Amino acid sequence: MPVPEMDDATRTELEAAAFRRLVQHLRERSDVQNIDMMNLAGFCRNCLSRWYREGAEAKGIAIADADAREIVYGMPYKEWQALHQKEATAEQKAKFVAANPGH
Repeated sequence: MPVPEMDDATRTELEAAAFRRLVQHLRERSDVQNIDMMNLAGFCRNCLSRWYREGAEAKGIAIADADAREIVYGMPYKEWQALHQKEATAEQKAKFVAANPGH
């Protein structure tokens, strides 16, 4: 079935709804580590917050990295790290390096 025709405002509303749902899902799945997301999908919560900040900058809105991360994490990044981040295993680190040269 083809994608229905829609105006730009509707498309933006739908994209925003999908973004909000993705952010909510990631907040609920604090058990999923960023390194696992990077190794599997090539992006993580930090990437998402950076893309948010870059989108704001493209509109002339300055958002600090810490503020963009708080939007995605739902709390200050340092707090999220203390509550949820685990030390990456040697295997996770090796997979990350292999999949993300220069990152």
